[in-house]
Amino acid sequence: MPSKSLSARVAATAALLLAAGALSAPAASAASSDAAPGDAYVLTVSTNPSSTDFDNRHVDITGTVTKADGTPAADIPVTVQEVVRFTTWNPWGDPIDPNYYEPRDLGKPVTDATGKFTIPDVAIDHVTGSSLLNVEHDVQITALYDEDGDLNTPQDGYFADTTVAANAKSSSVSYKVNKKKVKAGDILTVQGKVTLPKGVEPQGTEVFLQTYWEQEYHVKTTVEDDGFFVMSVRVSGYDDTFTLRTAPTDLYVAGAEQKLPITNTSLPSGS
Repeated sequence: MPSKSLSARVAATAALLLAAGALSAPAASAASSDAAPGDAYVLTVSTNPSSTDFDNRHVDITGTVTKADGTPAADIPVTVQEVVRFTTWNPWGDPIDPNYYEPRDLGKPVTDATGKFTIPDVAIDHVTGSSLLNVEHDVQITALYDEDGDLNTPQDGYFADTTVAANAKSSSVSYKVNKKKVKAGDILTVQGKVTLPKGVEPQGTEVFLQTYWEQEYHVKTTVEDDGFFVMSVRVSGYDDTFTLRTAPTDLYVAGAEQKLPITNTSLPSGS
């Protein structure tokens, strides 16, 4: 699971500050009416195209910075990041941040005389070795201009973001279990195969087995080169949720999920 490192501050905290009103919200166009009272600048960002897929992963990122009266703001440095988001696993419904964030710096372009900045041919992709379990396929592009360069004084910061839909191909997982009725102390063995789109190698694909509703997973494994896997777990008396989930290594290949037809006879009647 990706963590919120220091480098995530621009992306992860900006959304919270924006919600709290500390940062200026993005505007659809650079007109004087877009500036909130007291704002000195208006920041926008967009991509072309607005979506990507397995064979077409690149976009051009453009944006503008204008003064409150709508005139272009030249020579403004804008911090631009790609933020791959992951859904927080939260079975309890706690009021916590619903996402984890994995940001990547794309550059710090400076606006030209027309107030425009551009980063061409950006790959919208997952570039680290972290697991793609729970990854969201809407990738954020964020832009931030902070007048004094100090993120600890967000009142002079301007933030904008847009979303790129990273359309993923589907995958599947098949399985066999050694028994469908289990009790506490039994060893449940699951073997199966992950099938990915044609031309995509399965190496590195992770498989997770959940056994209890409060756990995201109990055990995990990585498939062999041919996509096959086997995993075993000792059943507890409270195990009540048997689900397989997969996480391919490519952002553009979606994971698969299968609920297993397992009954735990050690559970109290009516559970």
